[in-house]
Amino acid sequence: MSEQGKTSQDDSRDDDGILLREPIAEDGVQVAELIAACPPLDENSIYCNLLQCTDFSETCIVAELDGEIVGWISGYRPPTERSTLFIWQVAVHAKARGRGLARRMLERLIQRPACEGVSYLKTTITPDNDGSHALFRSFAKRCGAPIRESTGFEEKAHFQGLHDSERLITIGPIPDHAGKGSASLSAA
Repeated sequence: MSEQGKTSQDDSRDDDGILLREPIAEDGVQVAELIAACPPLDENSIYCNLLQCTDFSETCIVAELDGEIVGWISGYRPPTERSTLFIWQVAVHAKARGRGLARRMLERLIQRPACEGVSYLKTTITPDNDGSHALFRSFAKRCGAPIRESTGFEEKAHFQGLHDSERLITIGPIPDHAGKGSASLSAA
């Protein structure tokens, strides 16, 4: 049972005491605080994070340590691409880094029932974000899935110079549908 009193068959505590679980409404402020503590991540409004923790909770995940949220992944299934899980944001607090937490959250997320039928994972990453590039390359390798990089959102055309360009990363098709808890993720 999490500190917030929510239980789910998805809840599980890893060997290092970190609880991976579906977010709830009361997590919205802590998620916003975590993102603010993880520059250069883009901060969203608290209301946006609240909606992610409620309306999109099945495709988001939090990592909790001693009652504090130390990890977060937000994602959603685009309405026109139901076989895709789009990962919006990944955040891990400095105190929880170096444990493979981002990878573990991502693997747990794609194994959820809400991700049944997902055979592609997409995200956008700025060219200089080496940590995110390494995370998604590692995920693709563990899944045995190809990874492609292409034009995503451009600094001038899409952000009017207010944000760096974002490259579109596509992983898939994911063999054996990793979203059904295939051994390809857990045994690798």
